[in-house]
Amino acid sequence: MTSYVIPAHDIVGLPVAGTSDLFPVRRVYCVGRNYAGHAREMGSDPDREPPFFFCKPGDAQAVVPAAPNRVLELPYPPATSNLHYECELVVAIGKGGANISVEDAASHIFGYAVGFDMTRRDLQFKMRDAGRPWEIGKAFDFSAPIGLIHRAAEAGDINNAAIQLDVDGVTKQSSAISHLIWSISETMANLSTLFTLAPGDLIFSGTPEGVGAVVRGQVLEGKVEGLSPITVKLV
Repeated sequence: MTSYVIPAHDIVGLPVAGTSDLFPVRRVYCVGRNYAGHAREMGSDPDREPPFFFCKPGDAQAVVPAAPNRVLELPYPPATSNLHYECELVVAIGKGGANISVEDAASHIFGYAVGFDMTRRDLQFKMRDAGRPWEIGKAFDFSAPIGLIHRAAEAGDINNAAIQLDVDGVTKQSSAISHLIWSISETMANLSTLFTLAPGDLIFSGTPEGVGAVVRGQVLEGKVEGLSPITVKLV
């Protein structure tokens, strides 16, 4: 039996719809500016340049499971006065591989969920303007709440599904997965040339336009057609 010099870290498990099983999280990859409208509102050219990626930690301090039909209380993070929501379709990888083809990418997907890429926008912009990494703006504690994972075969026509985020009942983001600049399969193919994907990896596929700031007490509801919604309250 292996003995560690400190207690081993817990694996984060995300609930899988219709079962008592958990999906063990390994790495969390995020695609930047994958909707043209969001690229424009961030001051970038939405032309179809190669996708770029950043990561969030896959540990229990960052990835927060959100139970269906319940409101997840999410702590407002320190060191920011401009916390933004970004609602995204999250892809859960069930079969690993490198240099995956676009045609074969779907066979590597276990399922899908709705997630929020919470962002300390002021810190992200500060790092961006200085030419430094984004981690303090993107990879902080509780920055990745994720809802129930649905198996791919049970998720319906996910590539054409509607995606929406409401703040206190008012719709702020509304689009469709079909509006992704790089499709899910194209994103996976590109990402797998940079990293060997493995079972347990998650990919945040990008957020539509309409991102904005939230404050304590506000309630966020994220929805992707065919999946369980996620509801979060900032505290």
